[in-house]
Amino acid sequence: MLLQQIAASVAGHEEKAPLWAEPWVFGVSMFALLLVMMFVTLSYTNLGNRHSAVDEHADPHRQHPNKHDHGQGH
Repeated sequence: MLLQQIAASVAGHEEKAPLWAEPWVFGVSMFALLLVMMFVTLSYTNLGNRHSAVDEHADPHRQHPNKHDHGQGH
C-alpha cells in the first residue's frame, strides 16, 4: 500500500507529453484511415465473380494431389 501511495504521488507531478495537434484530430484521422482501408477491402469482394468456375483436371504427376474428395473425383 505504501508503494501505491508513493507511485501515485510521483505520477501526479509528471507533466504530460505535448501533442502536436488537438486530440480530436487523431480520432478523425484514424477513422478516415480505417474507412479508406475498408473501401479498398470492399473493392476486392467481387473479384471471384469475374469468371465462371472451372473444374480442376486430375494430374497424376502432381506432388500433393487432392485427396479430400474421398474418391468422388475419379
